[in-house]
Amino acid sequence: MMFNTHDIQRDSCMLKGLLRKQGYDWWWHSFTGYEENTHEERSFFVEYFLCNPDLAEEKPVLGQLEENREKGKKPSYLMVKAGSWGKDHAQLHRFYSWKEIEVSESFPYVILGQDCYASETELRGNISISEVEARNHPEWMCDAGEMSWRLSLDKQIAFNVGYGASKPLQDAEAFAMYWHAEGMKTAYLGDVIYNGKRYLVTPEKCYGYADKNWGRDFTSPWLWLSSNDLVSRKTGERLSNSVFDIGGGRPKIYMVPLDRRLLGAFYYEGKEYDFNFSKLHLGVKTMFSFTEDEETCYWKVVQTNHHARMETDITCKKKDMLLVNYESPDGKKRHNRLWNGGNGTGVIRLYDKGKNGYELVDEIEANHIGCEYGEYDE
Repeated sequence: MMFNTHDIQRDSCMLKGLLRKQGYDWWWHSFTGYEENTHEERSFFVEYFLCNPDLAEEKPVLGQLEENREKGKKPSYLMVKAGSWGKDHAQLHRFYSWKEIEVSESFPYVILGQDCYASETELRGNISISEVEARNHPEWMCDAGEMSWRLSLDKQIAFNVGYGASKPLQDAEAFAMYWHAEGMKTAYLGDVIYNGKRYLVTPEKCYGYADKNWGRDFTSPWLWLSSNDLVSRKTGERLSNSVFDIGGGRPKIYMVPLDRRLLGAFYYEGKEYDFNFSKLHLGVKTMFSFTEDEETCYWKVVQTNHHARMETDITCKKKDMLLVNYESPDGKKRHNRLWNGGNGTGVIRLYDKGKNGYELVDEIEANHIGCEYGEYDE
């Protein structure tokens, strides 16, 4: 199966069976907007995170609240996460009880709350957190700030990981964490108001991304890299029909951790380069590393299959990143140093394998890279 295969069933809510009592499901969106007067650029993220519907109470159940921890309560809520990277950065969280929202049981998915909405084609919402509230509520795991958004979406290119997230393996709850990128290249249209400034978001310059994860736990290490802001060094031209996406770390199947593995894809002007370890016939091999110094994070990934090779070198300044916060469905917060950014830069080298070895297809400059890395606390 080609990886650019759309499948909105995989975008539906997956909290069924045992995942209703210990499971999460989230829809992540990232994109760039421009201040309406100064045209200042700013990258944003919006996420809708569902957790443990069968444990719902009248109010959201927050797992990091001390009294809930003492009672052994697991979290249960819709968490709307939104914010921006760079100067004046913030991650903002707003929580809803399951009894305050409606979630479609089939597809296409819809999440509807008092004043938040998410679907395949539209996002709406707002969050306002004061400095006092952020300081007095550490269980919210967020910063202070204000953000509202009204956006339409066109998910143009998909990264479908294939059998690994198929209906049989969904039903078996085989993996601890699943992934589907219905829109690894997504065109956004609309506006964002962030801390009093209005930013316009247009399909031509939004460099948008949309995916989802679900399961009973997260992965460690946790790596993600993606961008569709790509320019060929071979021709000097913008690659308008291209995008790459890499994600994973150390997947668990039936509670057994596998070796460090990544899923990778490059859609290069209509040609697919697939580095999906679950497709055994491809013979995928991966090496990756993450390092950091006081100012910068560095990712290096080398992936090969029987036909091609992709070398990815990415950097992102820590001043342009956040340490993003999540709690697991069991109520534990294991990721406490999960770097996340939307302004990474780097170079990707793409090769075809010929009779005389690897031949360079293109060397590509990438900007507006979504980037992430973290490992569980020891």
